[in-house]
Amino acid sequence: MRVVIVTESFPPEVNGVAHSVLRTAEHLVRRGHQPLVITPAPARGAECPPETFGSAEAAEIPVVRIPSVPLPGYPQVRIALPSRQLAAAVAAHRPDIVHLASPFVLGARGAQVAARLGVPAVAVYQTDLAGYAHAYRAGRGLGEAAAWRRIRSVHRAAARTLAPSTPAAQDLTAHGVPRVQLWPRGVDSARFHPRHRDEALHRALAPGGEVLVGYVGRLAPEKRVDLLTAASALPGVRVVVVGDGPSAPGLKASMPGAVFLGRRTGEELARCFATLDLFVHTGPLETFCQTIQEAMASGVPVVGPAAGGPLDLVAHHRTGLLVPPRDGAAVARAVAELAADPVRRAAYGQAGRAEVTARTWEAVGDLLLRHYAEVLAEHRGAGVPATEESAAAVEAVGGEAVPTVAVKAVAGEAVPSAAVVVAEDALAEELPA
Repeated sequence: MRVVIVTESFPPEVNGVAHSVLRTAEHLVRRGHQPLVITPAPARGAECPPETFGSAEAAEIPVVRIPSVPLPGYPQVRIALPSRQLAAAVAAHRPDIVHLASPFVLGARGAQVAARLGVPAVAVYQTDLAGYAHAYRAGRGLGEAAAWRRIRSVHRAAARTLAPSTPAAQDLTAHGVPRVQLWPRGVDSARFHPRHRDEALHRALAPGGEVLVGYVGRLAPEKRVDLLTAASALPGVRVVVVGDGPSAPGLKASMPGAVFLGRRTGEELARCFATLDLFVHTGPLETFCQTIQEAMASGVPVVGPAAGGPLDLVAHHRTGLLVPPRDGAAVARAVAELAADPVRRAAYGQAGRAEVTARTWEAVGDLLLRHYAEVLAEHRGAGVPATEESAAAVEAVGGEAVPTVAVKAVAGEAVPSAAVVVAEDALAEELPA
């Protein structure tokens, strides 16, 4: 099968979209398929490996990088410029199917190209753009309702939309996105494993024997890492923050007792996860939340918001605790409760590890291939009509717990409205209202 993956982010960028796309492309190669990745180019002069990323499978993944501009105020996010290179690359690859990863600007153009070529597209929903618009009131009229109109426009052009969690699928369906089905994310439970716990690192980070409470992810306004402020002041608790982003200076000022390690990747990241005594995720806008899975695979109990993807991932009072979103006092209470109870922490960590070990990227990749096969069968006139499948998908997400840090055009208060105008104008040129 020949597959074009049009993605808003790809390595060397580090985020949920980039990671899942790389793992998807690697799995396609492993199964004998031929993927092509099309993504915005990184900044001029930025370190960008020549179309290979380490693994044997990744070495076979061709990558086309479209000229892009940085999002003002958040230069790590790149917005692809209009370019004929996209259509030319898709046509030259002669795909059987087009995979749109967290489509927004480049993905919207990819949907149009697929439609013109008569190739079915699968859209993978990963970024809660409407939630960002509602939370930050950013941009020229890019309110929540306008954001949902854009989301519907892109996803209605796809033969199927894949949502990463039950709440995300329900949200999409409730807002008029058709043909929604579930496709969760995998986790590397060999890399993220309790055996990587490093007691020497723990002593270095918590020299007084404090309970080590960690956050891993981007430091950006929508992640609400500031909700850890009260927890960082608890006696016997040391907060450690792994990641970087525009919110870092303010967070360091508000949590002077916390340890900020910056960005970590690979084995070093796995060691950081496994060395934590408790993992806390604070962002209320996650459609999935990969870092929660990685913490669980590392045998670490979790505190997360009772909203979005974490609702599927965290079993309350079994693998961790769920707290009301945007409530720093509730976060502090949950941290204090588990910090004082090492037996519960150990039990939650063991249960969490057992919960995710079967969620391998191989299993998730094979599920994606089944989605592809069903879409291709429908496209060729076989199989169940899409409308009936959509109804079945809605029934399937009615509460079943089924196990994306993503590129944003609205990145919170740090982003000037001019940047959102650029993104909106790009969409307006290409999508019907």
